[in-house]
Amino acid sequence: MDDDDADYMQGSDDEDYGFDYSDDGDGDEGESADVENMYYAAKSKKEDDPEQALKEFKAIVDKEEEKGDWGFKALKQSTKLLFLVLKRPHEALQTYRQLLTYTKSAVTRNYSEKSINGILDYVGGGKGGPIEVDILEKFYQATKDALVEAKNERLSAKTNLKLAKLWLDRKEYTRLTKLLRDLTNATAANESDDQSQKGTQLLEIYALEIQMYNETRNFKKLKEIYNAATSVRSAIPHPRIMGVIKECGGKMWMGERQWNKASEDFFESFRNYDEAGSQQRIQVLKYLVLANMLTGSEVNPFDSQETKPYKNDSQIKAMTDLVDAYQRREVHTAEKILRENRSTIMDDAFIRLYIGELLRSLRTQYLIDLIKPYTRLELSFLAQQLNVDKDEVEELLIGLILDGKVEGRIDQVTMRLELDKQQSLEKRRYAALERWAEALEAVHSAVVAKNPSGAKGDPGLEMSMVDPYRGAWP
Repeated sequence: MDDDDADYMQGSDDEDYGFDYSDDGDGDEGESADVENMYYAAKSKKEDDPEQALKEFKAIVDKEEEKGDWGFKALKQSTKLLFLVLKRPHEALQTYRQLLTYTKSAVTRNYSEKSINGILDYVGGGKGGPIEVDILEKFYQATKDALVEAKNERLSAKTNLKLAKLWLDRKEYTRLTKLLRDLTNATAANESDDQSQKGTQLLEIYALEIQMYNETRNFKKLKEIYNAATSVRSAIPHPRIMGVIKECGGKMWMGERQWNKASEDFFESFRNYDEAGSQQRIQVLKYLVLANMLTGSEVNPFDSQETKPYKNDSQIKAMTDLVDAYQRREVHTAEKILRENRSTIMDDAFIRLYIGELLRSLRTQYLIDLIKPYTRLELSFLAQQLNVDKDEVEELLIGLILDGKVEGRIDQVTMRLELDKQQSLEKRRYAALERWAEALEAVHSAVVAKNPSGAKGDPGLEMSMVDPYRGAWP
């Protein structure tokens, strides 16, 4: 039994065939047995003589006086042969259209849906080699027309979502935009009382739309759709859908340099992908580690219960080592890890966008620790220690001085950093005195507030306000 027959048997599990038994069915049974034999005889020739198999499948369809399950299966095999083996997609489209006419009454609804999904999967999946977009669109259009006629709204929506995913993969953004608009309008117009189903379908649409805007770098629309997606409440989405939405959300926050929000969304994305069993969880875990390092957090992202099992994964090990180097501020070790693990880290275009930012942060911390014991340093020495050129060192130092993290100045003539330790000490001293004065002022205000009348006529208070050198205060 091949996959087609297995689908047929599985598709009939929860269907009521409504068989009517009669005493005079011997002739029908004999005819059915003949058609069944013809089907399996044709099927046995698929690999050795596909053209002959195709003729025999056609004979089965012609032999059936009424549309039945063997004719449906023969058309299904014919479509598969024409598309995948004989590479004749136009003829495959004809047999597929004929097959769709059988879905009304000849076979069970479950079996027909599984068959349609299977055919659309291999048509759009590239298994038959490159296919013209027009032919692909005709396959889906034929499917949608048949489903509308059969009033199968659920499968019609699923088919449209499948086509939208196909346009996204092929980067057919014009077609995708139109289809997503139609899907959104159809979902909004749906008067079904099942709000959770409506919300779930809406999230599936948003997941496709948010991916499109992420790929086209339209961050304004991406944020708009992201906010709309996170505001949906009545929905029971597949974890993979939420994984997609949160992954794109994390990338959006990274673009805005909001590392903490990015880290939160990447963690949620990883958790959802992990629940769905998607391999994308490994890639998102790398993004989570990157965002976590950019926050400057001392917390190891692999300490959580969800991420710990992946700590020693072959694709994650390099990121684990990078986290350790970052937390120890070992800039040279981090650079070595990046060089030696290009395939698992640097080959990812998204990670590559932020590695410069990560190294800059690491070099900045390393530089602060390096200059602490000194009062003056040559920029050439610092450049040698960081393994970068003098211009980059100068740029890092200027940023630290402007941010107030380093007290000093750069002598442009001698190319030397001169640190002002004394000035720094005095600034801290004056700051402490200022805080002390503010505290005394607060105490004085509290005392005065307790004596709103000014305590006039109180001898005790008057005595306390006598200056021993100048007498009583005026």
